Amino acid sequence: MRDHEGRAHHHQEDDRMRADAQRNREKLRTAAAELFRERGFQVPLKEIARRAGVSHGTLYNLFGSREALIDEVVTDLAAACLDEIATAALAHDDPWDGFVHYVESVCASQAADPAISDVVTRRYPGAERLLAVCDKASGVAARIIERAQRAGALRADFTNEDLLYIFALNALLARAAADAAPDAWRRGIAFLLDGLRPGAAHPLPTAALTPDQVNRVMANLAGTL
Repeated sequence: MRDHEGRAHHHQEDDRMRADAQRNREKLRTAAAELFRERGFQVPLKEIARRAGVSHGTLYNLFGSREALIDEVVTDLAAACLDEIATAALAHDDPWDGFVHYVESVCASQAADPAISDVVTRRYPGAERLLAVCDKASGVAARIIERAQRAGALRADFTNEDLLYIFALNALLARAAADAAPDAWRRGIAFLLDGLRPGAAHPLPTAALTPDQVNRVMANLAGTL
């Protein structure tokens, strides 16, 4: 009888521990989502744990790493955001309007949400699920670029790597100007888009960045974004 009671007590303890872990996991997910959107992926993990009301050790026990937490919390939201922007861009009858919509909408998302800015600039490539979202978004962006170039609306020497470079620069401006001039990025992007028209094109002084070069640039920028 005592053995049966012992097993029942052990099962109850297991159930309680699993329920506690699930509650802590949800609290950490909520806190991480809030802080990532407020300040980006670089926010200290101790601060996430503190907002969730759990220990730093609990965060590591449940998620293991910053990248795992990012994948858990941000990936689906980022995928939905970028898919919505791309779908709307491709729905434009005019390919140039679609390209402009894509650039302006991604830049607006960067300015409004530091987490999206970190996604677009691939700040944490170790977050594997999120990296897959970025790769998919890059493929769709290439279609949007090619569509505008085939229509003769976008200069022919513009590449997908150039677009990523633009997003990295916009991330810097949007973050630096967030308090003083939150819409400042719009002026820079408007000038830039005008310069991408074929009629405004002049020979470029250097070759386009390669994908490897872009990845290295993003890694170097990670400390300043």
